[in-house]
Parts: sequence; structure tokens; C-alpha cells
Amino acid sequence: MFHVKQGRRAVAVLAALAAGTALPGVMAVARAESLPGYRTAKGATEVRGTSSAADAPQLTPGVHTDAIKRGEQKYYAVTLDAKHTAYFSAVAAPRPGTKVEDYKDKLTISIQDSSGTSCGPDATPSFNGGGMAYPIADYAARRIGADRTECQKAGPYYVVVKREGSATSGPDPWPIELDHLDEPPLKGVAPARPAPGSWSTATPAPRTDPTKRTARGGTGFNDAGSVAPGVWKDHIKPGETRFYRVPVDWGQRLNLSAELPNASSGATDFLPSALGLAVYNPARGAVGAPNFVPYQGKPAVAPAFTAPVDYGNRLNPTDSVNAMRFAGWYYLAVSLSPNTARFFPKGTELTLRVDVRGAAKAGPGYAEPAGTFSVTPEDQETARNGQTAEEASKSGTLTTVGYAGIGAGSVLLAGLGAWTLAARRSAARALAGPGTGPVPLPQATTQATPSSQPTQPGRPGQQPAHQQQFRPPQGW
Repeated sequence: MFHVKQGRRAVAVLAALAAGTALPGVMAVARAESLPGYRTAKGATEVRGTSSAADAPQLTPGVHTDAIKRGEQKYYAVTLDAKHTAYFSAVAAPRPGTKVEDYKDKLTISIQDSSGTSCGPDATPSFNGGGMAYPIADYAARRIGADRTECQKAGPYYVVVKREGSATSGPDPWPIELDHLDEPPLKGVAPARPAPGSWSTATPAPRTDPTKRTARGGTGFNDAGSVAPGVWKDHIKPGETRFYRVPVDWGQRLNLSAELPNASSGATDFLPSALGLAVYNPARGAVGAPNFVPYQGKPAVAPAFTAPVDYGNRLNPTDSVNAMRFAGWYYLAVSLSPNTARFFPKGTELTLRVDVRGAAKAGPGYAEPAGTFSVTPEDQETARNGQTAEEASKSGTLTTVGYAGIGAGSVLLAGLGAWTLAARRSAARALAGPGTGPVPLPQATTQATPSSQPTQPGRPGQQPAHQQQFRPPQGW
């Protein structure tokens, strides 16, 4: 039944929203609802994990989507060979504004063989941003190696994803995105673990490029904006997480910082977890825990400094080093606590200092194309241009179509030229009659008029240049 008090409250809320006045709990919800949610991969396959391994759906390499409730455990079936190391990542992406509790709300990701034996350490991504909801991710791996005994055979396996959480947290299911990546085997012997002390742990000074380039962060791994070494700026709102990606080759390491400016409002309240920076490897494995730093109205910095990329890092027991095991696109996730709205009610400029240190080295020698676990010149160009993966793909497609169009046009013009030449020669022979010698071909003549352009010498019938410009197909 509708009550008068409820009606008055609704009218007050609408009036407050129209006037820009904040009522307790109203504007925070409005801000959260206006923030974009995690964007899943295009073409991702929707699956429904089951509570029993007996009827678990089959996962193939690629991206899949599902949802998971608090206290639920889901099984997914996979078929693995005895050559490839397999990575299974899970991204939990509750909507911005969802109530979560630090360290208690989490996922557990594991891989088991058909007898229930675990194939390695479980991954347990959790929240630690002072109650802020943001995408969390990590992977579990079935690793092939001479030092391993369990899960080395080909056959059926299971990916198990479990959600744990506090009863006081939001009750809604979390959307999850599952990704299955296979790492190729090596041609020869696997590299050893880098010796202790082989690389420096002293954090270098951040980049100080005089010009800030504009970055465009995405909502997640699929639409992350590319960045290259340099200083970048973006706009971030309270409660938002923005994703970026940077190519890192073998032997290279990342020195990063995410920075907030001072608050122009003059507020000086202390927030223990205001700005967070997380790093993920190309298989969406967490490179250590996200680093959240406090804020009190003055500039603040969330730094991250990684180990150099090395195949042998997979043998290191330290999680943040273990994850730096292959080359490829590394992802940066920057989160701004919703509680910073008191400092930045309309959002604020975010500064990213991105430094890829060290010279690129040769990889370990995969027996198959490295694919995801490599850095190409095209990747470097994409990063310099600040493009997303989708934008880079479209750009490459347009270039390919352009070259194909030019090639097809050249073949067509050559064919027309040959046909014209043959026709003229036939006509010349017919005019000369039998027994006469060769007759010179008539020269092409062009009469210039105000409405026409002269044809170029040697190219009879060529269209004006402005009519030959390449244009992409409609719909691009």
C-alpha cells in the first residue's frame, strides 16, 4: 500500500535530484548507477556451470560468461592434452555500488583432475578497497613441466569456481567472465628460475615527460585503452575502475604510478583506501594484490614495480614474481573509491606514469606460434596510438581492405589496358587489309575542356585522381 510518507519521500528525492541537492544515500546510488559496468568480450559464449561435475558444461579455449551467487560452487569440464600449459581465469564484476566486504567477499578458482586432485595452487582474488566493488580477477593453471607430477596426462579435467562472502554483503549474483588460454610447449629445455639477486628490487624514479598524453581507460580487460611508455592523463569518477594495457616483452619490467591531484574543494578528511592500482599479466593473472593508498586532500600516488618478465619466474614462490612469466599485454586497473566524492564530486584528472624498463630479449623458444604470449611491432604501434584491441583490429582490417582494393584495381586496369591494345591492333589490321605491313597505332589524344582533366601520358582512359580515392566499405 502507498503511504503518504513514502510519497513525500519520493517527491523530495526527485526535487533533490533536480536541484542537485544530496540526500543521504540518494546521490551515492545515483552515481553508482551512472557508472559503466564491466564490458564482456564480444562473441563470448554463455555457459551455466553446475553444482556437480557429472553434468558440467564443456569449456573450449576462449571467453565465456556466467553468474555466481554467494555460497555457490560451479563446475566446468575441460579436455586437456599433455603438451600445453592451460590457464583458466575468472573475473568477478559486481556492479559499481554493490556492497562488498574486504577479504571476506572473494572467489576461489581451482583446476582438478577426474579424481578430484588439485593441479596446483588455488587462486583467491578478493576485495581490499575499503568496501569498494570493482572487478577482481586471477587464474589457476595446469602447468606442464619436468618438475611436476600431478595433472600431466591428457584427459578430462574440471575448473571449479566458488564464491564466498559475508552475509552483510550484497545478495545479487556476480557476473563472471571465464577465459581459457593455452601456452605452447617449448622446443628445448625450459629456462631455470632466475637466481636471487639477479635483478634489482630498488624502485626507480617515475617518468617525468613534460607532456601528458590523453588515455582512454576501459571498463575491463576487453576494452582496455592501450598506453605506451610516457605520462598519460584520463578522467576518473568516484566508484569507477578504469583499465589500461601496455605491451611488455621478455626481459622487461614495469614501473608504474597512478596519481591523484589535490582536492580543490579544500576537504581534508582522511580516507584509508582511496586510490587503487592493480596489475595483471596477459592471462589475467594478478601480479600481486591491488595497492590501495590513502587520501587526505593532498596529491597521492599508488605505485607498482614488477620483476622482469622471465619464463623461469613460474618457479618462484612469490606471487608477484611468479605472475611475470610471459611476454604480452599487461593490464593496469585503477580504482577510485566512491568515498572520494566529497573531494571530487564530478570526478578528477588521473595521471598515469608508465615506464617499461630494460631491453627486450629473445623468448624461451616456443614450439608453436606464441600468440598472446608475445609482443609484435603492431602491438607497439597500437600502444603508441592509444587504441583498444577492437580499434586496432578495425584499423588493420581497413588497411588490408585498402591494399586489397588497390591490388584489385591494378589488376583490373592492367586487364583493360591489354584488352584495349588487342582491340586496336585488330582494328588496324582490318583497315590495312591483307598483305600490308604493320600500321602504327594511333596515339591517344585528349581535348581538354573546362569540365574535364587530361589523361596522364601512357594511361589512356584513366579516371581523374579524385575519383580513385580509397573509401572503406559502408558500415565501418
